[in-house]
Amino acid sequence: MSILTDSARSAVYRDGQIIIAMESGSEIRFPVTDNPRLARGTPEQLNRIEISPYGVHWPDLDEDLSFRGLLTGDHGQQ
Repeated sequence: MSILTDSARSAVYRDGQIIIAMESGSEIRFPVTDNPRLARGTPEQLNRIEISPYGVHWPDLDEDLSFRGLLTGDHGQQ
């Protein structure tokens, strides 16, 4: 999947995971425990996700993750 031809349709926090649904029907999933900044967030903070053409942003937690990084397994703050 190329981030140049696919875009995010939605992003949610559920059952300890961030789930990003792409327009192509594929999903990007990862546990919030993979990212120390997200791991400290409340469910309300984790569900406040902004989507851009290049990635996702949690304004309350000051965290940004790119689709390119997520697709390679980089969940940030390693």
